[in-house]
Amino acid sequence: MKVLVTGGAGYIGSHVVKQLSEQGYGVVVYDNLSTGKRDAVLAGKFVQGDLADKEKLNALFEVEKFHAVMHFAGSIIVPESVEKPLEYYANNTKNALNLLMACSKYKVKKFIFSSTAAVYGMPSTGICVEDSALAPINPYGTSKLMTEMMLKDLSFAVKEFNYIAFRYFNVAGAEKKARIGQQTPKATHLLKIACEVATKKRDKITVFGTDYETEDGTCIRDYIHVEDLAAAHIKGLKYLAEGGISNIFNVGYGKGYSVTEVLEAFQKETGIKLNIEEGERRGGDAPTLISNCQKIKEILKWEPEHDDLAYIVRTAYEWEKKLS
Repeated sequence: MKVLVTGGAGYIGSHVVKQLSEQGYGVVVYDNLSTGKRDAVLAGKFVQGDLADKEKLNALFEVEKFHAVMHFAGSIIVPESVEKPLEYYANNTKNALNLLMACSKYKVKKFIFSSTAAVYGMPSTGICVEDSALAPINPYGTSKLMTEMMLKDLSFAVKEFNYIAFRYFNVAGAEKKARIGQQTPKATHLLKIACEVATKKRDKITVFGTDYETEDGTCIRDYIHVEDLAAAHIKGLKYLAEGGISNIFNVGYGKGYSVTEVLEAFQKETGIKLNIEEGERRGGDAPTLISNCQKIKEILKWEPEHDDLAYIVRTAYEWEKKLS
C-alpha cells in the first residue's frame, strides 16, 4: 500500500512516516520545508513541493499511483491565524482543496486528515465529544473545519471515498531515541517553550492568564504523546483499508493538566528551575479543553502507550538537548 504523506517532514508527520515505514507501507513525503526539516524524514521517498503547485502535485499523483493520502501540511499557530487570516485560509483550506481535487482526479479513495480540537471553540463543559457543537473562535480552527466540511461533502458525493479526520488535542514529546521531535521555529507550544528555556534558547516562559475559572487559575489542556498520536493514524489507515466508512475521532488522553501543573512536572522531571512570568490572557484561549476519546478506543481499538506526563516531559527535553 503506497501512502502520500503531505507535511511528512514536520513534527507529527515525521513520526507517522517512521511508523508507516516500520509497518511495511510504501511512503512518499511531499513537503515544502517551510517549517519541516528534511532530516526529519527517516524513511520513504522525499519530494519537495508545495500544495499550491497543482501542476507538480498532479504529476506526482500521475507517477506514484497512491492508495491513500495522509494530510498533515498546514499552518498551526493560533495567534498568527488571527493576524494573517487569509494566509491560513490559503494554506489550510485552499491547498487542502487542491489536494482533494488531485485525489478525485486520480481516484484515491482513502484520506486521513490532521484536524484539531480548535474546531470546538469554547465548549461550555470544557470536554469535547465528536458530536459537540462546532464553533471555532479563530481562523486556524475555522480553516480546519472548512476542510472537514469538504471531506464530508466529497464522501457524500463519491460513495467509494472514505476519510478520517483526527481532531488533535495538545501534542507533545518526541521519539524515544530522540531522532525526531518538534523543530517548529517560533513554536507556541507550552512544553516546547519550557524546553527552550531549560536549554537557554529563551530567557523565560510566560503564563498567559492566571485568573481562569480553574483550580489554580491557569488553562487546562489534554496532552498526548506524539508517538501515540502517530499510532492512531496507522490504526485509522488500517480501518479504511479494511472497508471502514468515513469517521471523525478525537485523539487525546481524556484528562487535563493545567499550565501550572505542566511546568511543575517539567521542573521536577528535569531538575531545572524555569524563569516563569505571569502575563495577560491571550484572546481565544478556552479555560479548559479535554477530549472524550471513547469513540477512537471503541472503533479503532486504539490504546495509548505513553499516557504519562513525566515521560512526555522527558522525551521532549532529551530531544531539545540534542538540538542544542
